[in-house]
Amino acid sequence: MKLLYVHDRFGGGAGADGSLLLTATELKRRGHEIGIIHGLGNGMDRAEWDRTFSHRYLLTSHGKNRSMLDALDRFKPDVVFVHQLRDLSVLRALVSSRRPLARMVHDHDLYCMRRYRYAPFSRRICMRPVSRYCVFPCGAFLIGAREGRLPFQWNSLSSKKKEVMLNQRFNRMLVASHYMKEQLLLNGFDGRRIEVHPPIPRPSDNPIQSSFCDRNLILYSGQITRGAGVDVLLESLALVRTHFECVILGEGRHRAYCERLSKRLGMQHRVSFRGWISPQELREYYRECSAVVISSLWPEPIGLSGLEAMGYGLPVVAFDAGGIKDWLTDGYNGYLVPWMEKAAFAGRVERLLNDKDLAQTLGQRGLNRISRDYNYDESLRNLERTLSQVATEGPCGADDPNAQL
Repeated sequence: MKLLYVHDRFGGGAGADGSLLLTATELKRRGHEIGIIHGLGNGMDRAEWDRTFSHRYLLTSHGKNRSMLDALDRFKPDVVFVHQLRDLSVLRALVSSRRPLARMVHDHDLYCMRRYRYAPFSRRICMRPVSRYCVFPCGAFLIGAREGRLPFQWNSLSSKKKEVMLNQRFNRMLVASHYMKEQLLLNGFDGRRIEVHPPIPRPSDNPIQSSFCDRNLILYSGQITRGAGVDVLLESLALVRTHFECVILGEGRHRAYCERLSKRLGMQHRVSFRGWISPQELREYYRECSAVVISSLWPEPIGLSGLEAMGYGLPVVAFDAGGIKDWLTDGYNGYLVPWMEKAAFAGRVERLLNDKDLAQTLGQRGLNRISRDYNYDESLRNLERTLSQVATEGPCGADDPNAQL
């Protein structure tokens, strides 16, 4: 099968970039011919991307739809596999191309003008489809800029609606969690064309499990943003009476504020901020960890750090936000805490620190769930099977007389 990936950049080893590279590398190893049409590179993990994608086509800054059609003509894919892409001219060219189309939806960009399904001031999770409410009261017509000289950029409701309509005509939409499937259904997507394919971390060659030592180490790993709720995590941990040490790994615009907050709460000797670290260093933290915490207030697409933690036999404590409930069952493999309830969060963490037998039992259940429901090889076989089905279906929606390209 010939698979043409479409992505807005070339390079990177984490998040959507890492997931794309992982699946492409594995599908190539299984004998499929892999190509990619992409935006500008970011210089990260470039050698690995070059090895995986021997067929590469650049989306030129002028005439992107023309460069897309040229790539389709030259590569002649059986399936076009879209990842992150917002350019309407390229989407129109794809839908008009009469090629079978699949899309991996990594985050909330497609159905949220703010990209996060989260109000920055009230911190409330949005429950509405793309509509006039995105303009008022949400105010999503003005959002933070990802690039350029200005910190903000204008955002168009009509463009977002057109983007949704074009994606509705894809053969298949692949999402990370049932929460994300619900968001697509809310925005008018056909449920028969939506499949849940969670990104599965690659299993370690030398798996380890935590010792649950008396260090009482609590670990947070992820971005430090308002949506990630690290400040709420600190306020929750300030209620824990049992001795503990918390290591916060990651970077973000909210880090400086959270470091100041930690000092105001008198926790500077119990909480340390270490930034990003290597995978090997992270394994050493997992080795001595007693619990992993996820304090996200925005609706996580799935919460990959929790899946990774379960692979080390660790219990997870997290707020009930987004797709986390797909893999975290309250009282079974950790604790799913009602959104923003700090005292409840602190109580669950404290219980795990004081009862190591319970922590180990919950952690082992999580490890069993990973092995059963999030098997790496089975996940890739399911993806391969879905793309093969899409290849046999032919173009979807290209001949709809009621659709406007």
